[in-house]
Amino acid sequence: MVIRPSILGIDGPAPLAQSLRDAQYIADEGLSTAAYLALALGKPLLLEGAPGVGKTEAAKAIASVLGRELVRLQCYEGIDSAAALYDWNFPRQMLAIRQAGDGYINLYADDYLLARPMLQALQAPRDCVLLIDEIDRADHEFEAFLLEFLSDFTISIPERGTIRATEPPVVVLTSNRTRELHEALRRRCVYHWIGYPDPSLEAQIVMMRASTVAQDTAHRVVAAVNRLRAEPLAKPPGVAETVEWAEAATLLQKQGAPWPRAFARAIGVVLKDQDDLTYIAPRLDALLQGTAA
Repeated sequence: MVIRPSILGIDGPAPLAQSLRDAQYIADEGLSTAAYLALALGKPLLLEGAPGVGKTEAAKAIASVLGRELVRLQCYEGIDSAAALYDWNFPRQMLAIRQAGDGYINLYADDYLLARPMLQALQAPRDCVLLIDEIDRADHEFEAFLLEFLSDFTISIPERGTIRATEPPVVVLTSNRTRELHEALRRRCVYHWIGYPDPSLEAQIVMMRASTVAQDTAHRVVAAVNRLRAEPLAKPPGVAETVEWAEAATLLQKQGAPWPRAFARAIGVVLKDQDDLTYIAPRLDALLQGTAA
């Protein structure tokens, strides 16, 4: 195991939490500890939680703290290794062949190699953070391929040979838990579950992300969002929707909409499913109790 606490220049979870806050991300003790250990031990960080709780934003903040580019691999059903590793620029190869005529040309030089996110992370492990987003959307075959990659951080390119990272790259995986991940993949990672933040923390997030929102508005919108999350919705609002709802309601209020009418008019910012909107419509006034100024 590679121990690399110097990657941060930070000597523990608490300083990391402060650095993340400076990067506009509020991490609790559990997340800052998991992130610190993953970075220090050279292991991938696996973040699970409901959509919208801040998993991807955590990866962005970690990249910002490290001063690195975030390289994102968005997983989807049917994703294959070519989308994750590399491809060849076929049109450019054909053009080179025509221009070279009878002369020799190396069609597998760097000029023709299209590096995808995982290859980028191997080629420059000190310059980027690799985010493998929503790994649960990929199939089991891709998960097995990813497990092999995380085992030794190498890629075999038949035309070029094996490319190995000079050191383990920083890797963050996220999962919405739409399916269970293989136990072997979990064992490779430092794991942390991100739940919805408690109301006081979520209000702090709103204030940090939406500077135009007043403190009392932040607390009112958080209270309303928590009531919505208690309902049987198909798509409960995440933290990002809380911030956007606070911003939208504030904008409408500045244009003359009274409280809590500003919240009601901006409901499409926080609920983005027609069935959810239909279900909530007759109960909206009751759910917005306490949002009046």
